[in-house]
Amino acid sequence: MSKKEDILSRYRANIKQQFDMPSLDDIKGITYPDPLVQFISMSQTVGGKVVELEPGQDINDLIRELYPEAKEIASNLPEITIATRNPDTIGSPQALNNTDVGVIRGVFGVAENGCIWVPQQMVEKAVCFISENLVILLKKTEIVNNMHEAYKRVEFNDYGYGTFISGPSKTADIAQVLVMGAQAARSVTVILVP
Repeated sequence: MSKKEDILSRYRANIKQQFDMPSLDDIKGITYPDPLVQFISMSQTVGGKVVELEPGQDINDLIRELYPEAKEIASNLPEITIATRNPDTIGSPQALNNTDVGVIRGVFGVAENGCIWVPQQMVEKAVCFISENLVILLKKTEIVNNMHEAYKRVEFNDYGYGTFISGPSKTADIAQVLVMGAQAARSVTVILVP
């Protein structure tokens, strides 16, 4: 018996009373009068930026305006014509190194915590994490109130991978100094599209 199994068997031997898991069917979670307003507020609270695409405005012009210094832009989205790298056609994830801006599509946002469900929609999902700056396109009509509603909507495609993204990567583990971009993007901008 392994050390882990030994420890677990001792725990099991000392359980005196067991309780059934409560039903979660009746739990609805928090709701908001205007989930979009709450989503924008929470996205900003966690360090993200939210911009709305104006009617008639070109998405490529908006991205250039937001990131004028960007030289390498990675995206496989057909409407992103300024992309210099396509995560579907590169040879390896390492080819995405030095990506200034990654542009991806979110399926829905969550008002409760400002996160966005992003299933893998490209061959190399590294674009979601290796880009210095991440832009997520999100329909403003696709906002749910809470994680209870979100988990009911989570679906995986052929890649079988997805993640919730909420704001830029940050940590203050070492000497309580806030470091942006520690494990993923330094900044996250959500562009709300019609």
